[in-house]
Amino acid sequence: MRALLLSAAAAMGLAAPGFANQRFEATLAGHAILPAFTMALPPADAPRDALVSGKFAGPGNLRVDRPGAVMGDTGAMHGRRPTGIAFPFIGQPVQGFSGIKPVAGESGHFWVLTDNGFGNRRNSPDALLMFHKVRPDWRTGQVEVLHTTFLSDPLRRVPFRIAYEGTEARYLTGADFDLESIQPLPEGGFMIGDEFGPYLIQVDAAGRVQRVVETRLDGQPLIGPDHHALQVAASPTAGVAYRVRRSGGYEGMALTPDGQTLWAMLEQPLFAPGSDQPEGAFLRVLEYSVPRGDWTGRSVRFRLEPGATAIGDFNFIDATRALVIERDNGEGDPGLACAQGTQPSAQAPCFPLPARVKRVTLVDMAQTDAEGFVRKIGHIDLMAIRDSEGLARLRGDLPANAPRDRFTFPFFTIENVAMVDADHIIVGNDNNLPFSAGRHVFRADDNELVLLRVPELLRAR
Repeated sequence: MRALLLSAAAAMGLAAPGFANQRFEATLAGHAILPAFTMALPPADAPRDALVSGKFAGPGNLRVDRPGAVMGDTGAMHGRRPTGIAFPFIGQPVQGFSGIKPVAGESGHFWVLTDNGFGNRRNSPDALLMFHKVRPDWRTGQVEVLHTTFLSDPLRRVPFRIAYEGTEARYLTGADFDLESIQPLPEGGFMIGDEFGPYLIQVDAAGRVQRVVETRLDGQPLIGPDHHALQVAASPTAGVAYRVRRSGGYEGMALTPDGQTLWAMLEQPLFAPGSDQPEGAFLRVLEYSVPRGDWTGRSVRFRLEPGATAIGDFNFIDATRALVIERDNGEGDPGLACAQGTQPSAQAPCFPLPARVKRVTLVDMAQTDAEGFVRKIGHIDLMAIRDSEGLARLRGDLPANAPRDRFTFPFFTIENVAMVDADHIIVGNDNNLPFSAGRHVFRADDNELVLLRVPELLRAR
């Protein structure tokens, strides 16, 4: 009996660190900004329709052809605050980075992925899908966009009708996919995670689709409400079966350093089968074999912290440990929270739903408990970053008593995290142009990249 108790005590001792999730400090080491209003010209062989984007992003998704006719605002959840930037746009917005990965062999350069356009399938048929090679200059605070690659389907590998189906180049748009995560593949090209299907999309270095992979969980198809096969039922009482939430597909996707295994993480909890309720406060993470080009059938679970509603990105730092962004749906400094029953105004600027849970969590994918939950090692708080050297280039709207040596990252969607070196990570926001305003009450967010010194986090085990 004594031996059994000692064994149990030892097991509890080993398990304890997994549930501790220790908080580590983060220090600002660099801050670079790509202005919100940064546009790219569509390719010369793209349809003329793509010269003006956001034509269907206004009320009711009805066509608006005149550039700048509709003022962007933050939507009802965030108080419908005007952001100061109007659409439609002449050109394609570079905005909305929803995935990041360092460029192999090119120190200081990163692949970043532009989100689907304006937020959903209905309003983004003229938003071209693209990714970029960028270089943040921590000395000057600028972000240089070195190269832009537009996605296309000239080989006709997408199995459903695309928005630009009748064109020769067949460029893809935000009505076709919602791109949220990117990983360079060892043999060249990229794997991109989508939220609509959700799908995995394999493209070559020029952005041409090679294959589209359907999702399976426990041997069964796993689909969301924007999957191409779903349609509105003929009866208003007929249900449509799906388990992935809208905007709940592959927000994070991490490739092991050996390039053999891809772990795809859903952004939000699945619905329980046959229900409109979540199956639990956790996310599914599905294993995909790169050499086999197929799902392995294995999955694990990532437990969300209290207050967190979704994840934003997911990247390995070594063979088993990975970084995950956890976030709530808030934006703006909590010190400027609106009083109950009040709305933001020029005379009384405030944030109706301020940011509270914004963190980067370190997990060990090789350690799971009996229920399949991955071990959380520790985290940093993105709402409490040290800035003792005053490196922040933009602090935004803050309460008068805000500490000068504290820097926050108070954005609705924070969707980029990767390790830079043994001491530093890079974190970036998705600014949802022109609909998010978390840094200022009445100003559209820029694309911000921050370099954080976090040696204790990166060394934690």
